[in-house]
Amino acid sequence: MLKTLVTIVKDNWQWRLQISHLALFELIKKARGTVLSWAWLFLQPLIYIFVFWFALDIGLRAGRNMNPPFFLWLITGLIPWFFMREMISSGSDVLHRFSYLVKKIKFPISGISTIYTMSALVTHLCLIIIQVVVYFGFGIPPNIYLLQVPFLIILMVIFFNILSILMSQISAMSKDFRNITRAMMTPLFWLSGIIFDPNTITIRWVHIFFLINPVTFFASAFRDAFYYKKWFWDSPHAVIGFAGVFLVTLVFMLFVYKRLNKEIPDVL
Repeated sequence: MLKTLVTIVKDNWQWRLQISHLALFELIKKARGTVLSWAWLFLQPLIYIFVFWFALDIGLRAGRNMNPPFFLWLITGLIPWFFMREMISSGSDVLHRFSYLVKKIKFPISGISTIYTMSALVTHLCLIIIQVVVYFGFGIPPNIYLLQVPFLIILMVIFFNILSILMSQISAMSKDFRNITRAMMTPLFWLSGIIFDPNTITIRWVHIFFLINPVTFFASAFRDAFYYKKWFWDSPHAVIGFAGVFLVTLVFMLFVYKRLNKEIPDVL
């Protein structure tokens, strides 16, 4: 498996220029043909944030007595979710979307997931910048805890790129898996602590689920950095749980990649 990992890293490095160009082209393709152009990449998540803020804060008054305001707590969980949602839903289907690269150019399978990851990362970084500006607008200047944010972003990108490589290969072999993945997105959102604090749940098996849920880990880690002003490693059980999931996902991805890498072009 170590040989497979080296091959994946080597392929991504050797094709890095092509990956960068195709990631930029993917962004341009999303904005092309729309009146709002590049603004559409950010308008959709901003509308999403407004709807949830209005429903939860204004409608249900979920954020009463919170200081800093509930709005800041909400966006700190939703913004990483937008990236994770893209990587799980669309990232799991990249081999079908970029099938021409596999069949005509013999592009490395792992590099195709990296194309989409880099494309989604650009949008995520812009949203992070907007988030920092919003925090500053609410009178909360940058602090030392934000130093962990670049590490969290890198860690999130690596993990979900690995997950995309894994899921995209399984999706290429099974249409049912692709449909199940899309069907699970809404339950995953509501069960991962994006719009509620998972630390308030005391049911043991639910708490264990949160500890092994990478979506919960990143949403909580970004909230610790921005909102609660804590280091993410102050929650050691969450770190250990994520580390275990990361290792299992990596090993499973390498196993599937080794088995299916040569069969994917024929299937597509």
